[in-house]
Amino acid sequence: MIDMATLLTIVLMASVTYLTRTGGYVVLRNRTLGARATAVMEAAPGCVLISVIAPAFVSKSPADILALAVTLVAAMRLSMLPTVLIGVASAGVLRHFIG
Repeated sequence: MIDMATLLTIVLMASVTYLTRTGGYVVLRNRTLGARATAVMEAAPGCVLISVIAPAFVSKSPADILALAVTLVAAMRLSMLPTVLIGVASAGVLRHFIG
């Protein structure tokens, strides 16, 4: 069974990632952005996601390493929201069954 603190952390991290993606567009929707500002707006959410999953690269847990692999495959094929959902779900399921 998943710990409530862990579940809350996962939900909050996903929410912050989503809000960083949409927040900038909502705040700046009536402005014309230059090429540099547009590149920053598109790269920032990816940076947030990487900072969340980066510790899994050094994990010794087989479940975390497998979940990381699943997330990376999803990231190569899907947009951000499905990737985040697949990553969170795969981590939860693999940690439950593998430990």
